[in-house]
Formats: sequence, C-alpha cells, structure tokens
Amino acid sequence: MRERRTFMLAKPALYQYSAPMKRRIAARWPGAALLAGLCLATAAADEAELTKVKEQELEEVRERIGDLKESMDRAAAERDRVTGELQAAEVEISGKRLRLAELEREQAFVERRRGELETAIEKRRAELDSETEELGRQLRAAYMSGGQERMKLFLNQQDPATLGRVMTWYGYLNAYRGENIETVTARIRELAALVAELAAEQARLEAIAGERLAELSALSSVQDERRALLATLRSRIDTEAREIERLAAEEKDLARLIAELTSILSDYPITSEAPFAEYKGRLTWPVAGTLLHDFGQPRVGQSLKWNGVVLAAPRGREVRAVYHGRVAFADWLAGLGLLIIVDHGDGYLTLYGYNETLLKNPGDWVAPGDAIATVGASGGQAQSALYFEVRSGRRPLDPGDWVTRRPGS
Repeated sequence: MRERRTFMLAKPALYQYSAPMKRRIAARWPGAALLAGLCLATAAADEAELTKVKEQELEEVRERIGDLKESMDRAAAERDRVTGELQAAEVEISGKRLRLAELEREQAFVERRRGELETAIEKRRAELDSETEELGRQLRAAYMSGGQERMKLFLNQQDPATLGRVMTWYGYLNAYRGENIETVTARIRELAALVAELAAEQARLEAIAGERLAELSALSSVQDERRALLATLRSRIDTEAREIERLAAEEKDLARLIAELTSILSDYPITSEAPFAEYKGRLTWPVAGTLLHDFGQPRVGQSLKWNGVVLAAPRGREVRAVYHGRVAFADWLAGLGLLIIVDHGDGYLTLYGYNETLLKNPGDWVAPGDAIATVGASGGQAQSALYFEVRSGRRPLDPGDWVTRRPGS
C-alpha cells in the first residue's frame, strides 16, 4: 500500500499548471493541450483510486476493531454473565437516547414549520379579506349603476369622442374586476393548500409525540432492567478482594485493547503539522465538571490507582475532543461503559468513558472542540460523570499535566 502512495506522489505534476500557462503551452505546442488533458484525466483517476483505497483501508480498520471487540466481549461474558447483560442494557439505553434526541430535533423542526404556516395563513387571510372587500365595493358600485353601463352610454347621445374614452375606461374597469376575481380565487386556493399542509404537519407532530412517548416508555423499562442488574452486580461484590479482582480484570481488558489498537493503527499513521506532544499543558478539558477522582489516587485499598480523572457532570452534556485525531474505538467496554478512544499520532491516545451516547464511529476524524459523546453513567456507575485519560502507548499520563484550560476559554 505504501508503494502505491509513493508512486502516486512521484508522478509528474503537469496537471498542476495554471490556466494561463496551459493556454501559452497550447499556443506554442498544439500537442501539449492533449497532453495536459491526459494529465488531468490521469490525476482525476488517481484521486478516485486513492479515495477508493482509503475507503477500503477504513473498512478494514473497522472490521479488525470489530473482531477485537467481539473477542473481548466473549472473554468478558465467560468471566461474568451479569456484565454482558449490563452491556446490552446500557447500549440499548444509548440507542434510545439517540433516537429521543433525533425525535426532539424533528419535533422542534415541525413546530417551527407549523408556526411559519400559521403566520402564512394569517397573512393570506388578511390579503383575502382585503381583496374580497375591494371586489365587494366594485360589485356594489356596478349594482347601484343598474348593471347596464354600456347601454346607458349608447342611449345618452353623448359626444362620440367622450363616449369612446368612457368606453375604454369601462373596459379597464371590467378587466380590473376580472383580475380581482382571479386574485381572490388564487388566494382561496393558496389558503386551502396552507391549511391542508398545516393539518399534515399537525398530524406529523402528533405521530412524533406518540413515538417519543413509546421510546420514553421503552427507555424507562430498560433503565429499570439496568438498576436490577447493578443491584445484582453489587451484591456479588461483597468483599474488597472481589472488587480488586474485578477492577484488575477490567484494567487488563483495557490494556489489551490499547495494545491491539496500537498494533492495528500502526499501519495507518497520523501525520499532523503540530504534534500532540507540543500541546502539553495547553489543551482544554473535554467537559466542564467537578473532579471526583484524580490521577494516581487509590481506587480500592492501595493496590489499584486511577489511571485518569473522573469529572462529575450533568447527564447529556457534550463531551469534546481535546485535539486533532482519529477515532480508534467507539463501543462499550467493561468498567468504562460506552468508551471513545482518539488516536492523536506518535502513540498518544485520549480516552473518554462512562458516556451515555457516542456521537462518532471508528475511523472518524475529529478536531479540537468537536462533540464526540455525551456524559452518562454507563459501565455501572452510580452517577453521571466522564472518565478521561491520556496515554502514551500503554503508559497512562497525568491529564492535569496536559489539560489546563477550562471549556470555553
């Protein structure tokens, strides 16, 4: 694959000439125009081929990460059936939350559209009232004149020139009446169409509300299931020794995941004008929150320590990427729940765990400040918070040394 890229970069860059230069070349050497056209066609074909190769590479990366995740899920299921059930429940909750957010956006759009239609209907009604009133005045005037204007003019024996001018004026007046009648008819049709569209939007809004209610009911049921699973899980961890054993197993899973991801992504290096390491101490926290657990603090007893920080934050608050990179992992992992790992190149990774929903997929590129997830309590957490970790290869680093700026600063 690398040989293909090298060959493509080494091709002549004739197709990069400016338009004026191409015209001068074509004037002096007629055959050069054909050559330039061929170069352009070749460049377009190369770009299409490169895009196709990139898509194949991305699909390959996703498949390899998917196989890795399935392998880890099987190992976790063998170790603990309840953890597997907890994963299924929390992933389903995530899906319900995403669907509800989508329904809320759709509902807001329909409500805005309904408001626009109601305003348009009021405007059309006012215009119709005005046009109808004008037409009524004309009809009343015609009625009061006896409805025989032309015949009266002929019998009045007036001057022929005056008669001609008056007849022309009556012709204009009748044409104007006809236009008014057409305008009123058109306004009535427009109003009927707007009323029909408003009724359709109202029905659509009611359908969305019904679907949203069903999703909320289903979400409540899954949340009840999750609470029961958490109670079962906690009742089984009745000693410090068992808690340490569980946490050690989860940390081992994470270490394996990091190692495998590093191996997979080594074939697809990230290059950036400003390496991640140069931004040490200048990054922005991924979410505004309160520090619950700091890097290096003991977790259970003294044998296990926190490899990252835990920031308490309201459920649903957006989690943002701290730097440029590519999403290497976006799935559920025991202990960390819905987890996103971003590869920043040169072996540097950032991890964002305990999320309620994931907004990015493996292979997606992110920039600093991009929303990548929302805060939650997945992974069996008791309260909504974000787990945030910085790694260099397999070695966890203190996030406080890297991230110093508050969100929004």
